[in-house]
Amino acid sequence: MTEMTELDELRSAVYRAAGREEVRAAIQRVYSDLQTQIDARRPLCSASGRCCRFEEFGHRLYVTTLELATFMYELETRAWPDSLEESRRSWDGNGCPFQVAGLCGVHAIRPFGCRIFFCDASSTQWQQEQYEQFHSRLKLLHQSLDVPYFYVEWRQALGALLSPDLHFDKLTPRGLD
Repeated sequence: MTEMTELDELRSAVYRAAGREEVRAAIQRVYSDLQTQIDARRPLCSASGRCCRFEEFGHRLYVTTLELATFMYELETRAWPDSLEESRRSWDGNGCPFQVAGLCGVHAIRPFGCRIFFCDASSTQWQQEQYEQFHSRLKLLHQSLDVPYFYVEWRQALGALLSPDLHFDKLTPRGLD
């Protein structure tokens, strides 16, 4: 029997959790509570799509197993425009494969990091505070729902889950927490 790699373990954990309604419901509650906090602060979003161009903006987005499970479930069970599939197929590992015509093609199901990040410079302080608070909540959900906790860079996770042509031998140093 071959030894399971970290990426195999991630894939397995994501797809096992994706099939559980209580997982998806718990993540939706977190996202709803986060949206309440965002609405109270009303950060400026110019809908420019700059936040999806990671290299250009100089940031990295990380996601947890539960977020990936919820995202993958929604991605695979909803109907999406052909342009989204075309963007996904042509993805080279840079930027986000779900950016279509400069905007987020999966806005309704985007992960936590995408929901909390705003280009608005005046939101930096509260973004960090809310990130810490809600990320802690996500970590606790992994325990209470008995789902292995992975904290992996978004594009690396997508490469592992979606693209057979993009291979990552090891998770990033922050991959396992």
